[in-house]
Amino acid sequence: MAMTLAASAEDTEDTREAAPGPTYDLDRVRADFPILAQKVHGRPLVYLDNAASTQKPRAVMDAIAACYGEYYANVERGVHTLSQRSTAAREGAREAVRRFLNAPSAEEVVFVRGTTEAINLVAASWGRRHVGPGDEVLITELEHHSNIVPWQLLCEERGALLRVAPIDDRGEVILEELDRLLSPRTRLVAVAHVSNALGTVNPVREIAARAHEAGAVVLVDGAQAAPHLRVDVQALGCDFYAFSGHKVYGPSGIGALWGRRELLEAMPPWQGGGGMIRTVSFAGTTYAPPPHRFEAGTPAIEAAVGFGAALNYLTALGLPAVGAWEAELLALATERMAAVPGLRLIGTAKEKAAVLSFTLERIHPHDVGTVLDREGIAVRAGHHCAQPVMERFGVPATTRASFGLYNTREEVEALVAALHRARKLFG
Repeated sequence: MAMTLAASAEDTEDTREAAPGPTYDLDRVRADFPILAQKVHGRPLVYLDNAASTQKPRAVMDAIAACYGEYYANVERGVHTLSQRSTAAREGAREAVRRFLNAPSAEEVVFVRGTTEAINLVAASWGRRHVGPGDEVLITELEHHSNIVPWQLLCEERGALLRVAPIDDRGEVILEELDRLLSPRTRLVAVAHVSNALGTVNPVREIAARAHEAGAVVLVDGAQAAPHLRVDVQALGCDFYAFSGHKVYGPSGIGALWGRRELLEAMPPWQGGGGMIRTVSFAGTTYAPPPHRFEAGTPAIEAAVGFGAALNYLTALGLPAVGAWEAELLALATERMAAVPGLRLIGTAKEKAAVLSFTLERIHPHDVGTVLDREGIAVRAGHHCAQPVMERFGVPATTRASFGLYNTREEVEALVAALHRARKLFG
């Protein structure tokens, strides 16, 4: 079964224009990640848990070290040199996010702690103003808990209805059902660009067009797409796009929300404090314009700097080349794993990112993960914060191997060999 990492052309342009070759030096890439050189249980580390968090290149470590060692100070309003340098570095990171997303303006980029906080921000600020009794929020059966629970909370608070578009046996959203669920009461459609549990690449551009025709606003959870696909928020046609630093080879505790300027300008703040105000008096407060309106308090300065460095690193490598390499690994792993007795692949969408979720007959996914760890292979086992997906496929959990830009064909072969050994071990 042929599977590709790249999104369809209507979602992400030129994702397959560069094949791995002389322009993609895998040995050099791996040398950029010191953690990969270690051994686990006496075996070379094979890190296949990239959908949970990616490892960090030296460029990110160096950027954070430089922040702490050369110019760290609190940002904004400081007149001294270190504060001005620190502010410039943080705003440089904001511009890096803008370029990465091809957003119209850096003022549309809000720094948050990650995708989860970004979605909660939209639910709390935009949602409370625009969703009322009898209104509807539409999501899909593929979503991560972070793109389910905030909308449940909003709907419970506002007396609205949460609607769910189903997926088919391949793990693809059934667009005809999505069309049927769209209504004049649909206020927002929230959809993952890429499923963290199955790797399905959703046709976001098509979904956004259908949602807009119904008069709804569109939020995209881009946490799993950003490490693999070239993202262009203008081409996608969405209204909000959220992603996390730790998924794109950057630090934890940092991420970004992009929103269309007119939406952000009309949204009230969702947290109060320093940095998000123009004036404060006991009689009342006036607020700063976006993005600072949504960035109360002292920010994660060094994390933002590292985030920007990670995005610049990815951009320099070239997302098309990264995507093409990961697609090769995905195709190889899919082929090799088909020969493992009792292995069931969960999620076989035509368009997939570099994620393979599977079960092994008579072996619990946690046991599979433990056996693989003894072989030095790091995978994820569980419901992957996507319990409705597990329920849809009738499994309590899966083992998930997810590939990144530094993984190798040899690591795929090591994974498959270890799975064969696990089968023999458990009979």
